[in-house]
Amino acid sequence: MSTKIFVNLPVKDLPKSKSFFTALGFSFDPQFSDDNAGCLVISEDIYAMLLVEPFFQSFTQKEVADATKSTEAILCLGVESRERVDDLVDKALASGGSASNETQDHGFMYGRSFQDPDGHLWEVVHMDMDAAQQES
Repeated sequence: MSTKIFVNLPVKDLPKSKSFFTALGFSFDPQFSDDNAGCLVISEDIYAMLLVEPFFQSFTQKEVADATKSTEAILCLGVESRERVDDLVDKALASGGSASNETQDHGFMYGRSFQDPDGHLWEVVHMDMDAAQQES
């Protein structure tokens, strides 16, 4: 059995967050989604649980970070091509996300980033493993 990952993220407005990620081409697993949570399917082994803030708070005794003011994590998605990097980030920016950092182009690795409507940081990168090995 492969290991799956479920990243839990607090969100202020679940319908808005679901609409944003749907516009990027992602889907939600209805079996694990309700009024408090949306199970964002990133791949068959990677999910982001978008949890409304009060529900998210029930899982921790710590203060919930405001991602618009501080960084709690940077989520990085590896994709199959430079074109897919641009496609995904362009869709994010057109759907209510905001730019995060400058485009990174190191030849063998190309990446862009965005912030989702709740301020969570997402990087999207493509790494050409053949070119990376040649640079080693």
